[in-house]
Amino acid sequence: LIKSILMKKLSLIIFFFIFQFSFSQSTDDQIKNIEQKVISWRHDFHKHPELSNREFRTSDVIAKHLESLGIDVTRNVGVNGVVGILKGNKEGKVVGLRADMDALPITENNDLPFMSINNGVMHACGHDSHMAILMGAAEILSKNRDFEGTIKFIFQGAEEGPPPGEEGGARMMIKEGVLENPDVDAIFGLHISSLLPMNKVYYKPRGFFASSSRFTIKVIGSQAHGGTPWLGVDPIIITAQIINSIQTIISRESELTKEPAVVSFGKVEGGNRFNIIPSEVNLVGTIRSLDYGMRDYIKKRIVDLSEGIASSYGGKAIVEIEDGADITYNDPYMMDKMLPSLKNSAGNNNVILSNAKTIAEDYAYYLNEIPGFLFELGGYNTNETRKAPPHHTPDFFIDDSSMLLGVKVMTNLALDFLKSE
Repeated sequence: LIKSILMKKLSLIIFFFIFQFSFSQSTDDQIKNIEQKVISWRHDFHKHPELSNREFRTSDVIAKHLESLGIDVTRNVGVNGVVGILKGNKEGKVVGLRADMDALPITENNDLPFMSINNGVMHACGHDSHMAILMGAAEILSKNRDFEGTIKFIFQGAEEGPPPGEEGGARMMIKEGVLENPDVDAIFGLHISSLLPMNKVYYKPRGFFASSSRFTIKVIGSQAHGGTPWLGVDPIIITAQIINSIQTIISRESELTKEPAVVSFGKVEGGNRFNIIPSEVNLVGTIRSLDYGMRDYIKKRIVDLSEGIASSYGGKAIVEIEDGADITYNDPYMMDKMLPSLKNSAGNNNVILSNAKTIAEDYAYYLNEIPGFLFELGGYNTNETRKAPPHHTPDFFIDDSSMLLGVKVMTNLALDFLKSE
């Protein structure tokens, strides 16, 4: 009798492991089989990019796909955001998965069959792949609903920042209740990188991506003939001094052994003719920092230096600074808890502890509200003959084959979180 009971128990244990392995194998097969769909979606988005708060076609494609999977869909959250809710077979926790949708005002320089047809607009940061990856994960998860809890798919617009005078992005999505009804317990997101080797995942607990602040400096002088500069106040000369001096805030005043910080000028505009000294010059730039105290100090010094230098030359400087994304702070407890999921998906040797980055992501606002993290997915094929291009450039590209791992990681993160303690 004892032998019979033991044999039955052993049979049940063997059956359980075979079932688990079969389910996992089936899911892996589904992920492999969806690759061409994911690539096709990414190509479509890349060919038809749309700017922040103008993602009309993009959001419609996403919403229709989620609806075809039987996922409950809400459109126009935070302008053009799409939210899908997928319920498992039992009540449980709620996990959010997020992708961004907007493109950039850049003219593409790649010779691709699916290159942008919208002149002056390009997916030059990987958002096309983010959407395709999450659409793939949604399809896999919708076919495997034997889980406890709820998965919320968040497709967000205007990550690059809404147009002046408009609301948008993560802050507006949160304001309109994207993390509520049902309340999200944790959130996960990825960012593909054109500079990192594909088939690898990069993570960092705590501060991962920097805060971002946008500043404008209006330098006001007095117009004069180029042949008689002493009759005016030259704002171009003042501007040159301001640009050089502001860089010393980083090189001489910032404690860079504490955290990295960067100040960059992205636009200098002034004048209209070779022999006219203009009355004003306008500067636009960005501040990046992994420490709020350092950020605030840099902001104050930009104002002090700009106003002081302009005044010393007889001119005037008007400085305006607007904070964009916060620091992307990956919850260390959640990171530690879900690290085995990343390793099971990508392999132990392919999950790499990263340094902090001075790029920024408005995903940070979700992490201000609930635990979660953002990770990077390598998108560069090391066999590629072209040099890996930086983000936000006309030559930006990623390898299509890099996205499949993203689908697997996002799928497993959702399922592993929902069944975790």
